[in-house]
Amino acid sequence: MAGIVRDAMTAVLAKNWWAIGIRGVVGILFGLIALFMPGVTMLSLVLVFAAYAFVDGVFAIVSAVRAAGQSERWGVLVLEGLVNIATAAIAVFWPGLTVIAFVFLIAFWAIVTGILELMAGFRMNVDGRGWLIFGGLASVIYGGLLIVAPLIGAVVLTWWLGAYALVFGVSLVVLAFKLHARLPASA
Repeated sequence: MAGIVRDAMTAVLAKNWWAIGIRGVVGILFGLIALFMPGVTMLSLVLVFAAYAFVDGVFAIVSAVRAAGQSERWGVLVLEGLVNIATAAIAVFWPGLTVIAFVFLIAFWAIVTGILELMAGFRMNVDGRGWLIFGGLASVIYGGLLIVAPLIGAVVLTWWLGAYALVFGVSLVVLAFKLHARLPASA
């Protein structure tokens, strides 16, 4: 039964090979833009986040108004909506600050998780614990480097995102051609 389902899914994907190919090409283009224009990419991501936060804030306030109309609790929803809208405004008016804040968030996450990995590694009594200690040390160093040079950290994070998108896009394009090759000649 699993083979039949798998074959049916492959047939559907093969008929739509071009859609997978387009996804791959878009991934490749995004990856190249992120690699060669990291500043533009990071600022674009900030603006997309700002749009999301604004829309989410508006809908939270709409939900609060509807809840108030039904005599439900609504105060927290209004507060959430206002925080989201204020966050969106900060992201739009100070995009550089938003990028730096994001880099610091990643930095502190790396340091805290690195310290926890170090603690766990030193408490473990098994072969291979050195790898956990090594990983924890790498996390702490990475976080420290991001704090010391947040703008470079933002560029590097964008490059990693670009590299991922490029690899993923290439894999989808290859898949699209493999699926296209499976189509019958009349399709």
